[in-house]
Amino acid sequence: MLTVGLRGRASAAVTPQNTARAMGSGTLDVFATPALAALAEEACWRSVAPELAPGDSTVGTKLTLEHTAPTPLGLTVTCDSELTAVEGRKLTFTVTMHDGKGPVGQGVHERVIVHDAKFVAKAEAKRGE
Repeated sequence: MLTVGLRGRASAAVTPQNTARAMGSGTLDVFATPALAALAEEACWRSVAPELAPGDSTVGTKLTLEHTAPTPLGLTVTCDSELTAVEGRKLTFTVTMHDGKGPVGQGVHERVIVHDAKFVAKAEAKRGE
């Protein structure tokens, strides 16, 4: 059951593949903001996935993110999420990120529960347009 207070966590080591330089979001070899956003989404969806009905998933619809400190190669960034609101199919989470040396970001993420088959059919219908 989806209840406020449900928590999740996801971590990623900073590697050459998820730096700003590699991801095209800058020129430096530090953890990229797009990688931080992906980590936030992962922590959130993983936290609720076991509670969903068979055939349902969640998709991200909104992310407000502050990336407040750089993380160099070799460190690990961890995102902690907390489900703060359930409004019908809409789920709202707070996220906080740290790298073992201190905070590196925070934000609010919204996801919506979807029926997998219906959602994929809607996406595939675009091929015929």
